[in-house]
Amino acid sequence: MQLLLAAVVVLPLVGALGALFPAPPGLKGRNPGQAVLRHGVTVTGVVLAAALALAAGFDHDHPARMQATTDISWIPALDIRIHLGIDGISLPLVVLTALLTFLCALYSYFHMPKGPSPKAFVALLLTLEAGTLASFAVLDLMLFFLAFEMVLIPMYFLIARWGGAGKQAAAWKFILYTLLGSVVMLLGLLLIGVKSGTFDMVALATDNGPKAQLSHTVQLLAVLAVGIGLAVKSPLWPLHSWLPDAHTAAPTVGSVLLAGVLLKMGTYGFVRIALPITPEGMHTVAPYLAALAAIGIIYGSLACLALVRKGAGGDLKRLIAYSSVGHMGFVLLGIASMTPTGVNGALFANIAHGLITGLLFFMVGALKDRTGSTDLDAFAGSTGAALYGKAPRFGGLLAFAAVASLGIPGLAGFWGEMLAMFGAFRPAAGLSRPAFLTFMALAGLGTLLTAAYLLLVVRRVCMGGTPAAVEAVPAVEEGTATAAEAATTAPAAPAPVIPDLARHEYAAWTPLAVLTVLAGLWPAALLGLTDPAVQQLLGGGK
Repeated sequence: MQLLLAAVVVLPLVGALGALFPAPPGLKGRNPGQAVLRHGVTVTGVVLAAALALAAGFDHDHPARMQATTDISWIPALDIRIHLGIDGISLPLVVLTALLTFLCALYSYFHMPKGPSPKAFVALLLTLEAGTLASFAVLDLMLFFLAFEMVLIPMYFLIARWGGAGKQAAAWKFILYTLLGSVVMLLGLLLIGVKSGTFDMVALATDNGPKAQLSHTVQLLAVLAVGIGLAVKSPLWPLHSWLPDAHTAAPTVGSVLLAGVLLKMGTYGFVRIALPITPEGMHTVAPYLAALAAIGIIYGSLACLALVRKGAGGDLKRLIAYSSVGHMGFVLLGIASMTPTGVNGALFANIAHGLITGLLFFMVGALKDRTGSTDLDAFAGSTGAALYGKAPRFGGLLAFAAVASLGIPGLAGFWGEMLAMFGAFRPAAGLSRPAFLTFMALAGLGTLLTAAYLLLVVRRVCMGGTPAAVEAVPAVEEGTATAAEAATTAPAAPAPVIPDLARHEYAAWTPLAVLTVLAGLWPAALLGLTDPAVQQLLGGGK
């Protein structure tokens, strides 16, 4: 188990280095580009297999206990250690990261985004995977910060070199927001380490450990500093403005990993660091965090409604990006409740959002490749997308992903949002219940607005719009034809041909759809992992 976890973290880095070298004889394929893309699929597939083996060997009877641990001294002077381990909170995120990265590599093998050398693309993709997996596996605050930062440069280049229109501005906005947030977060992590005498996250999570050295003032300062960095990555309103631009400009696989994995690093940090290590400081800021989360839910939904209305020229990719602001608001609301119910709901919503929004970004990227646009107005009318008639399997799967995203019972999107609102209904002792009931009501309104804009998306993209009325009827000689007959004989604009699902798209997207259904029908599989770990985390290690 120790070797498996170490392999899961290290293999992507080794694979990234290997991608830069020429392919061995006999593995070059038709061209060097195909060989390196095949290398990416192979490495991410091996990492996924190792992650699944790790999940199979995990002691499911004791999910609150750190397992597959490695603890090696790295910088003795600062007591920084290479400390790895997983529990019921981090294991699902490790598997999700390995799965999404493999599916992105598989999709890219058949549909490489336009840009520079595939070598650099695969190396950056694997480096991004290594940093994300390390963020969920490390148990040292300084190592967490290094892993947290490790993903920024690969994502910057994926957007700046392989992105679409406005890619340079979007990439700079992404890197500046996240770097500035990380600088503040580093100060908070250093404050915790200096005042407590250790950076070990497991030791700091226990009530009778080094955490006792942290006064209320220190905890409050630490949670404010750390929380800013985590809030940027989550993203929390009003620190979200980098997200729509980054998603709109990023290549398809960049958007999938950004929404499906990178956003989870911020919310995971709140659960792993802020809640157990600085509980008093978190108790003070929790109402404000919940208020901003509720505003984000409403704001994201209203922004989506503005984009989807007719004539607004809204971009479908940008709309899904704004929907992520709303969905992650539910995650942060559950965390802010500081209750087992709310935190379990937040962790469930994390996984559900990764599956569903990852599928949505895959499909929107493929739709752009087919039609050359993601403009919602271009999809209306008889010459628009109208996927049900032109590509029925594609349209059906897109409608399924939209319905899953709006939180229909029986699919993964339902349980996380419901449990997060239940957590807000009865927050932790000492938190204002009337305030949290207000936040819960706003979140409930957000679910209605979410249903409204997603159903409008299905209406406009899958069903198309109403054919435009004939503006002028050709003049005809009396007795030769009626005006109505002339109108019916007028030439119509040719409808674009939209290919239906390809085999590689079935392969890349089916696992996400199946897992969305399984998680919705069998939520205990995930909650059984997270609940004991959350109970211990909120109980101060007891």
